Amino acid sequence: MAEGYDGAELIKVLQKHLPKNSIVMELGMGPGKDLDILKKSYTVVGSDNSQIFLDKYKKKHQDADLLLLDAVTIQTNRKFDCIYSNKVLHHLTKEDLRKSLQRQKELLNPNGITFHSFWKGNKVEEMNGLLFTYYETEDLKKMAESDFEILALETHTEMEKDDSIYVVLRTR
Repeated sequence: MAEGYDGAELIKVLQKHLPKNSIVMELGMGPGKDLDILKKSYTVVGSDNSQIFLDKYKKKHQDADLLLLDAVTIQTNRKFDCIYSNKVLHHLTKEDLRKSLQRQKELLNPNGITFHSFWKGNKVEEMNGLLFTYYETEDLKKMAESDFEILALETHTEMEKDDSIYVVLRTR
């Protein structure tokens, strides 16, 4: 699904908020395109809920630091300066996204940030067995503002004009 797309433009936005060499965990790394871009500036940990993606990436990058994780429970005791995802958390229900953000907050170092992108809209649909939950900026603001300082919440274009949203949050 990610063929031809990567998070290079999103990572440029992240770099405005996160110092070089920070420890970044990517939730839902898939084939690892964004992880490869992130590791040029940061110490990275990749994660996915698919062992197949982790194994494929590890074959080409033996020294990669990878974790098999569910994006809701995020079962690790490691700490990070940033947790990043690009069009991953929209596969969760709104309730599971709330749980994931709570768990992310626990895993972040002081003043840690999250950076996530979502499809913009106001619907829930299923395609090829995958859930897609679309968000408006107000939805994300309400979900995050009690636990995080909102550093950025912007609409952007991925495939069609203003079809996406990214949010940058800092722990309180």
